Amino acid sequence: MTTRTALPLLDDGACCSPVTGGVLDAEEAQRLAKMFKALGDPTRVRLLSIIAAGADREACICDLTEPVGLSQPTVSHHMKQLVDAGLVTREQRGRWAFYRVVDETLASLGAALTP
Repeated sequence: MTTRTALPLLDDGACCSPVTGGVLDAEEAQRLAKMFKALGDPTRVRLLSIIAAGADREACICDLTEPVGLSQPTVSHHMKQLVDAGLVTREQRGRWAFYRVVDETLASLGAALTP
């Protein structure tokens, strides 16, 4: 026979995401909206997934144009949106830009939605 013990519930809001756990302040709402807006474009979501799947979770701009079928200037525009949102970082190496996923930002987006 198994004995079940009820665990006490905490009512401190610590278990709730920022979005579902209460009213966000204007600054936090703006920060989250900027990140979600950057991911509101399917090309950017694909670019982020390509970078995340790469070695060391980074990729050169030269390796991002073919998979999405867009010109380098267009891909650079999309990458600027991801950098501005804090989802990736950009590092110049010679003539090429390399992008790396910011894992902490992705984790914070996930946490913002997890009830």
